[in-house]
Amino acid sequence: MSVSSPSSRTQDLTAQVALIYPPSCDPTAPYLAVPMLTGFLRAHGLRVLPIDANIEAYDALLTQSAMASLRDRAEARLRTLDRKSALSHRDQLAYAALWNARGDAHAVPSCVDQAKQTLRDRERFYDAQAYGLATSTIDAALRVISAAYHPLHLDFTAYRTPFALTSPAEIAHDSEPDHDPFSSYAQHILIPRLRAAAPAVIGLSVCFPGQLQPTYSLANAIKKALPHVHLTVGGPAMTQLLIRQKEPGEQPSVRMAQALGPFDSAVVYEGEHSLLRLVEAVLAAQSNDCQSHAQPALRELANVVVRTDDGRAGYRSGHGMEDLKQLPAPDFDGMPLSLYLSPQLVLPYDPTRGCYWGKCTFCHYGLAEVGTAAYRERAVPQMIEHLRSLSARYGTDFFYLSQDSVAPKTLLRFAEGVLEAGLSIRWATDLKPERYLHAERAQTLRRAGAVACALGVESAAPRVLKLIDKGAPIEAVRDVISNLSAAGIAAEAMCFTDFPTETSAEALATLRFLEELKDEVAIYIVGEFDLTHGALVAQRPADFGLREVYTLDGDLFGTGLFYEEARLSKKPHEHERIDAALSRLGRMWRLRPYPWAGAVSTAHTLLHYARFGKQVFRLQARLPDSELAAAPKSAEARFDLDACEAAMEREGEIWFTLVRERRHVSRAAYQALAAQQPMLRPAPARYQFAPGSAPQTLLRGRRPSHAPSPALDR
Repeated sequence: MSVSSPSSRTQDLTAQVALIYPPSCDPTAPYLAVPMLTGFLRAHGLRVLPIDANIEAYDALLTQSAMASLRDRAEARLRTLDRKSALSHRDQLAYAALWNARGDAHAVPSCVDQAKQTLRDRERFYDAQAYGLATSTIDAALRVISAAYHPLHLDFTAYRTPFALTSPAEIAHDSEPDHDPFSSYAQHILIPRLRAAAPAVIGLSVCFPGQLQPTYSLANAIKKALPHVHLTVGGPAMTQLLIRQKEPGEQPSVRMAQALGPFDSAVVYEGEHSLLRLVEAVLAAQSNDCQSHAQPALRELANVVVRTDDGRAGYRSGHGMEDLKQLPAPDFDGMPLSLYLSPQLVLPYDPTRGCYWGKCTFCHYGLAEVGTAAYRERAVPQMIEHLRSLSARYGTDFFYLSQDSVAPKTLLRFAEGVLEAGLSIRWATDLKPERYLHAERAQTLRRAGAVACALGVESAAPRVLKLIDKGAPIEAVRDVISNLSAAGIAAEAMCFTDFPTETSAEALATLRFLEELKDEVAIYIVGEFDLTHGALVAQRPADFGLREVYTLDGDLFGTGLFYEEARLSKKPHEHERIDAALSRLGRMWRLRPYPWAGAVSTAHTLLHYARFGKQVFRLQARLPDSELAAAPKSAEARFDLDACEAAMEREGEIWFTLVRERRHVSRAAYQALAAQQPMLRPAPARYQFAPGSAPQTLLRGRRPSHAPSPALDR
């Protein structure tokens, strides 16, 4: 599959440092990590090449030629499977995935370029039908990529394979070019740019778990091509992965060295000063023409992970938190600002870091070992000056205040500062609902340019809120939503179900709360509770009704965390009732998956509020769906697709056995169970396929038959 460089790219000059933001993440706006590090390093006199590999890789994949190559790859995989005398369990899963995406694969190539143009067009972007078609086309393209690289699941928040990140061997397996959809971008675009820029240090910033495997894949490719360049990594997701590998007493560990993988070093916790010291050490060694001198110097630095001579890795603990008032504004110069899938640039800015509340028992977020990082603020005049400069420099008045959770009093002072300075900007942020935000203060936020506030509602059940330690009764949350909405600010509600011991009545109370406020809640999300290592729930499980918390044998890096409740809080039929209520609720809004308009805290959602008002997604709920469409095609399948779909149920049983019964995960253990599943013999039938829908049977031959497990064609 061939890819080409973005046409807007200018010739890169040499750099001392290259900073890379890897896939897979939001392609609609830049993320803050690389611009913050870029601004800091440039303020200290370093030449920096910032690279948003996320948008560049997706821009290269989402083209007619690349998607046609992926269609051909999927068709070739189907032909290979059709030549087999019988399909194994794993073959059946692949066969079903490829057929389910076949309609997408044939429709996407001819319209994917138009979809990108629509999302960048200042008129068509706001046409509901055109926008819906564009986003459904991009979503279909992601399904094609996933199927072509099955068993990969890829979207803008996740990058998963069955054994992802469980061991160095699995990381290496998923990094192989034939398993990595971003490999062509790395080889043909990224590495040539790095070679031309000739940096002494290349750093990758990993903010979210969905970026971890793509980061390792990019790093393996870079290290192979540029073995003498110092390769480092940092960011919240990598920090949390690495610090879990510590030995008691912070002694260097073998597992930390294994997690370091292709990297020469890593920066844990906040990175500005640690990265600066690392770069200075590498440059000093380079100026002395002795790269071997860099490693001992790096071992003296705080929060820099390096290998020891005995094959382990560790780091010296340091403060790990920056004085935000001393940091410059983010610097977006050199970022591919014209490539983002948006008609208007929305820039992130961090007026604060950490969470001012910092008590929620479910939360483990950002650059902290437990809970959240300590709360810090910039001075309000500094915030205003930074935003004024960024607005003028990059020609935008749209900003997302990218922070964990700002203190409401600080947000009000910020708004007053914006008004006093006469600064004309429009912005959104995440916010903990507090009684402090009464009606008059909400009006002040609105006059200062507030367009949307995403509120951590979590639950509407008082007992669950107390367990979470949210600090505000649900009545106060209701008042804040009403006050913001009355002021014309879109109030977005962030909720989740299945907190330990939550009953079905408590889950339904949250959904009922959203329905009661349907005219005041702009949009919402209701996720499912996910336990993370640094959350207080994981640290003190008995306090939250958990019998135990465990990782799986074979998951070397502890990427999965599981728990058992002391008593079952919901029965299966109660889950079905909750799902039905969620489905009914969802029909009242036009909700879309992240990062599209209709998802919480996204650039596209902010732009739609600014154009149409806070009720836009309630109004759009009445519009018909605008989905990718194409004339149906038909083809013969050598194997029965219904039988292949049934393999998905058996797949679930295999993973239940591994995770819940054996508490062990490995490729060998999985393959042993998969080999026990029935083989599928040919039963030809003709199917019709179209985008976004399952294949439909047109003409069936003889009924499918299953063979005993052995005799698999390899």
